[in-house]
Amino acid sequence: MNYKESLEYIHCGFFGGTRPGLERVGELLGKLGDPQDSLRFVHVAGTNGKGSVCAMTDSVLRAAGYHTGLYTSPYLERFNERMVCDGEEISDEELAELTSYVKPFAEEMKDKPTEFELITAVAMLFFARHKCDPVVLEVGMGGRLDATNIIKTPLISVITGISLDHTAILGDTVAAIAREKAGIIKPGVPVIFGGESYEALEVIKDTAKACGCDLFAVDREKIRVTSCDLSGTGLEYAGERVKLGLLGIYQPYNAATVISVIQVLRRQGLDIPDAALGKGMADAKWKGRFEKLSERDPLFLIDGSHNPEGIAAAIASIKHYFGEEKVCLLTGVLRDKDHKSMAKELSKVAAEAFVIKPPNPRALEPSLYAKEFEACSVSAKPFDSISEAVRSAVGEAKKRNIPLVALGSLYMYGEIKAAYLGL
Repeated sequence: MNYKESLEYIHCGFFGGTRPGLERVGELLGKLGDPQDSLRFVHVAGTNGKGSVCAMTDSVLRAAGYHTGLYTSPYLERFNERMVCDGEEISDEELAELTSYVKPFAEEMKDKPTEFELITAVAMLFFARHKCDPVVLEVGMGGRLDATNIIKTPLISVITGISLDHTAILGDTVAAIAREKAGIIKPGVPVIFGGESYEALEVIKDTAKACGCDLFAVDREKIRVTSCDLSGTGLEYAGERVKLGLLGIYQPYNAATVISVIQVLRRQGLDIPDAALGKGMADAKWKGRFEKLSERDPLFLIDGSHNPEGIAAAIASIKHYFGEEKVCLLTGVLRDKDHKSMAKELSKVAAEAFVIKPPNPRALEPSLYAKEFEACSVSAKPFDSISEAVRSAVGEAKKRNIPLVALGSLYMYGEIKAAYLGL
């Protein structure tokens, strides 16, 4: 298969959707020689923040001279973003080659792997082939039954913030979701918890104790933010002083989690100098998290907030950076999200809403979402075309001389960015 054919094969629907469990991925990786067993991992789960934590951790380890792997999802512009070695995405040719290699093993299985399990198997072969050490491994969904949990003994298990999301699969309480996330905890492996939920912490404490693990919980009250504006964020935590290039007033919490991770990895013998920590945090990049697409005319920020906790953090950031000034909002959501409450909260900072349909089968119709903004006394216009919505939103933000913020679903990122760059 060539690159195009490999992507078509991965996404063809031949493999089932979300079916939690480790049996299929275990069987497939066994047929491939269990490449994951030759690797060391930093395993990261959580509702929000895990992508940023993974990106910063990977950046710090690379700055320290490590030959890292990075596995994340979903991708925002190109599929290849999902598996990265030393900061470089897998090439089109290698992705096609590895997918072609995995294909016959997957097809001979009686219970076929899911799409995510297939991708995870390809990624493990990629990381093993390049001898990545360590691999920063982001959980796809949940933890206990996620395909990434096939790994045996990571260097460290990391759980970021926990809130209600994917409730139909993971449970409808914070405690139930925490139990699923805590499923990545392995016997004797140190655990970091970066969230603020006491309910979640109690579940994680119990799991860590049962597994004989040291637990390190980020003390948010001890984070000292020294600067926080649109040029970046400075903070001090646990004796470390760093400056982040990533925006969003929630990033200090993610950074404190990363600092805790690095300090534990140092205890395990990894050589990570202070200079590497500083450089890695400053250089870390992560698409779609209060990312600046434009500095002016208008200032254009795009954020992947797509659940209540993420929306609340985005609103807090908007208020911090812009005070009482309202923003033009470019937004779209999936219909299985709590979109009514999201619209209600976003209406507090929106001068006007430009509503689009994310490129996903589960997307909510723009006309329905627009009505929810109108019910909150915010003028809202639905669009069939993302490019036309971007054009209109940019024009209105320029006219009003106010910022433009896009958020609501990560699935919109690629088309929004392409449409803006094409203006």
